[in-house]
Amino acid sequence: MTRTYFQRLAQTETGQIAADMRAVAKNPPDAAAVKRLSQSPVYNSMLRTTCVATQLTGGHAPNALPQLARANVNCRVLPDHDVKDVHATLVRVAGDTAVHLSPVPEPRGGPASPLTDEVLRPIERLTAEMWPGIPVVPVMSTGATDGRQLRQGGIPTYGVSGLFGDMDDSRAHGRDERVLIKSFYDAQEFLYRLVKELSGRKPVS
Repeated sequence: MTRTYFQRLAQTETGQIAADMRAVAKNPPDAAAVKRLSQSPVYNSMLRTTCVATQLTGGHAPNALPQLARANVNCRVLPDHDVKDVHATLVRVAGDTAVHLSPVPEPRGGPASPLTDEVLRPIERLTAEMWPGIPVVPVMSTGATDGRQLRQGGIPTYGVSGLFGDMDDSRAHGRDERVLIKSFYDAQEFLYRLVKELSGRKPVS
């Protein structure tokens, strides 16, 4: 999925970035290109498993030395990355036997969903009809979705919205999150036609 993402996104870029995207899409990827692209937080999160301490707590009173401290470490794990290996890496990085790491909740992974023509081609056809010239670039979400439970059950899962946003007004998960009115109705039409096509029925005009 990520190789296809960089292959297609390279067509919209120029210079070193485009070259690096093509290089990381190879098997094996070019290590120097991976290092350069990893300077971008967005690309870094797509190229590897990432872990960040998102909450820190410690102590029982403002005038006493803390006896205990706790950190919540949020990891975004690639589908084919063993969570036991991630746990072992965190233990090694902590480097202190007094630091105890326990997963909350117990991690459960799931296989990656294959990017098949059966799924991709209808999306490409409808996109070309509704928005000529707009490329379809598959991307693996770096966040969590309900798709994880479906993948754990052996059900390949994909997300597509056809929803366009304002590049200069990104408010995802923020205050006053919103979308353009036209984009909202265009996305409804796109999803309606896509579901009809994937289910083998022609859209009703």
